[in-house]
Amino acid sequence: MTEQTTAEPMHLVDRIPQMQPEELLTGLVPPPHFANVSFDSYRPDPAQPSQAQARDQLQAFVDRKGGESGGFLAKLFGSGRSPSGGGIYLDGGYGVGKTHLLASSWHAHAKPAAFGTFVEYTNLVGALGFAQARERLSEMKLVCIDEFELDDPGDTVLMSRLMRELTDAGVKIIATSNTLPGALGEGRFAAQDFLREIQALAAQFTVYRIDGEDYRHRGLPTPPEPLSDDEVAARAHRRAAQHQVALDSFEGITTHLEKVHPSRYGKLLDGVAEVYWTGVAPVSNQSVALRLVALVDRMYDRNLPLVTSGVPLDDLFTEEMVTGGYRKKYLRCLSRLTALAREGGERG
Repeated sequence: MTEQTTAEPMHLVDRIPQMQPEELLTGLVPPPHFANVSFDSYRPDPAQPSQAQARDQLQAFVDRKGGESGGFLAKLFGSGRSPSGGGIYLDGGYGVGKTHLLASSWHAHAKPAAFGTFVEYTNLVGALGFAQARERLSEMKLVCIDEFELDDPGDTVLMSRLMRELTDAGVKIIATSNTLPGALGEGRFAAQDFLREIQALAAQFTVYRIDGEDYRHRGLPTPPEPLSDDEVAARAHRRAAQHQVALDSFEGITTHLEKVHPSRYGKLLDGVAEVYWTGVAPVSNQSVALRLVALVDRMYDRNLPLVTSGVPLDDLFTEEMVTGGYRKKYLRCLSRLTALAREGGERG
């Protein structure tokens, strides 16, 4: 008779990961979810020609040596000249494949090249200092920036200067966001006070708009119904016999994130194959919500199925929050949570 293997789930709240500055640099590569994507594997929606056009423009940008940009932003800002920068900016809603195309560009381009989220680059500057971060990134042939967001004036000035100096050094830049460069920071701080910096930042890019519906949910239902606390715990213990799973209360994990810098959220999840939360409750505090968004992004990067109890995931953020300045961040988070929860529901 074969003895059944049992194991206990681990708890993310027991981890306080540490990272050395060099780890931030070596970690600037596409996450597992996008480790094997390519321009060929991108499936544009035939009803949205801008998707195929963006793919073709990016492929041409990656293939050519100079990376000269066109004049779209000159018209956008009325400057009467072409942008001096060597960058492309993919603007579009969540779930239209911008990160897929960004990672495809990284894979196809000559190396060295860097790939990271906006917050990972600001964290890099914080860890290394501006001069050293600029020096290390200037060694790259291409810098890919995902989820470009300007949430405070300091980041506006910092990233404007960094992008200018990188493009002056001949580095190609590709960025993705769901906000046009001229509207970055809108609704979150007094953007008009920093209009010069925002426009200088925008001038580094040629914009390509990608239209379409969220590919994760085309024709698919809403998130699965939450389980009971006991059902979540039982499933976590059962799955822990096969691989490492993380079981935490929702209150516990959201409180714990205060103690861990967002640059370490990926390392917080190292080795975890599935995530289980009990007692999910609506979030009304902006700081708590933004930390949760950052964690969900890292979970999605790592394809971590999610199983929950408590309120349905589409009730996670208040109506006030999803109509405010961070609306697009929260909608992207809900889209990714739904995809992870569906995967968790299929594991059984």
